[in-house]
Amino acid sequence: MNHYVAGAIAGLAGTVAMTAAMRAMFRALPEKDRYPLPPRLITDRVVGPTGLLDALDEPERRDLTLALHYGYGAAAGALYPAVAQRVGGPAVATGIGYGLAVWGASYLGWIPAMRILTPATRHPSARNSLMLAAHVVWGGVTGVTAAYLMGEAKDGRSGAQPMAGAHEHASAVRELA
Repeated sequence: MNHYVAGAIAGLAGTVAMTAAMRAMFRALPEKDRYPLPPRLITDRVVGPTGLLDALDEPERRDLTLALHYGYGAAAGALYPAVAQRVGGPAVATGIGYGLAVWGASYLGWIPAMRILTPATRHPSARNSLMLAAHVVWGGVTGVTAAYLMGEAKDGRSGAQPMAGAHEHASAVRELA
């Protein structure tokens, strides 16, 4: 499978797990910290000035937020295999490191640089913990899924030989698509 495609699919799978983790952790936040999470804030700040949000009801705004969130997760995942190939190591560890790097580049880098949100250093620690944990989940799932899809998960290393039995399972995965 093409590594960019495998990474995008893995990033999408990681975003599914990340989103579930974010929802569960959000409910555990202190009441004062339960305002919209970054995907919604980013959507509102980026899309809001276009006037598009004015034409959407709340369920449509949620759907747009999720579509952009999943799209970003897939796009970031598409780049993962190139990084994993250079770094090497266990796929889960490489993925987690990559997920944390995506968090840092986003919430300490381009998002505040573009004045979309303030840097993570100015957000409550409970929310930062939630977002860091969510990126650990995203990265771990993305790393393991990409390794599997690229047939490189035999010993859990992102640069390893194809996993025994992976090709038999690959046809079953393709049938689901």
